[in-house]
Amino acid sequence: MYIDRMLRLIAGTFTLISLALAHYHDPRWLWFTAFIGLNLLQSGFTNWCPMMTILDKLGVPKLPPAECRK
Repeated sequence: MYIDRMLRLIAGTFTLISLALAHYHDPRWLWFTAFIGLNLLQSGFTNWCPMMTILDKLGVPKLPPAECRK
């Protein structure tokens, strides 16, 4: 799995978890949902996201090998 796909999976998972926590536990969890949305928005403009840096340091590949691309 590659950084772009992993990033979308993590953002979607965190969003759903924070919404569930806001619904069942405390509405202040919506601030975490807003943080995720703002982070995605700024990464759309800057092409940089803190989670991408973390995933890169963990060794998640950025792109598939050249022979797999067509």
